Amino acid sequence: MSLLRLSLVVVILAGAVALAFSNPTMSDYLQFVQHELDKAMSRMDQAASTREQQFIRQVFASQSKKILQDVVLPHTRRQNWGLASRYETTVMDTRVVVLGVAGRFIPIEGVEEATVKIGRLAF
Repeated sequence: MSLLRLSLVVVILAGAVALAFSNPTMSDYLQFVQHELDKAMSRMDQAASTREQQFIRQVFASQSKKILQDVVLPHTRRQNWGLASRYETTVMDTRVVVLGVAGRFIPIEGVEEATVKIGRLAF
């Protein structure tokens, strides 16, 4: 085996190990969902007055962890492929598919629709 081929194998193996170590966990996924809910809330808040915005944010902040634990977590299935993970959540008749790789999440299907529906649960 030539030095070039050996170097290429080492680089590929190092990349695979790095991806395996950075494969997102279920708690990382819940943080991603929390962030998406926060973004949805900030978009919804723009039509409300400042006082209403504060009230909405306070209610949402107090209920968001409960929503994640009671609604999202029990309905999420993680397929761990070692180098990446596929998360599938079914919430309120909406299927959400997200790919987690290298510590990042790539929404595939249904994220926008689900965040709006989950955000409504806070009220």
